[in-house]
Amino acid sequence: MNDGMNIYMNISSPTRRVTANLPTHLLEEACDASGSGITDTLIQGLALVARSKAAVKAARLKGKLNLAIDLEASRERNRR
Repeated sequence: MNDGMNIYMNISSPTRRVTANLPTHLLEEACDASGSGITDTLIQGLALVARSKAAVKAARLKGKLNLAIDLEASRERNRR
């Protein structure tokens, strides 16, 4: 599962070296679950946190968009 880190490291974005105090058991469990090393696991975890925020934001929109769509036209079907 090294793809997680490769995806993020191939993007031309700056990286930041950080020092953090993490619970050992939690870090070990996360690395075991991801099948990756510390850096890859932390990148995957940070990406999941970011995606979960986006999912919550999208869920708040449920039922709040009023769309008027002509399904036949959108499907590009010929009316006979």
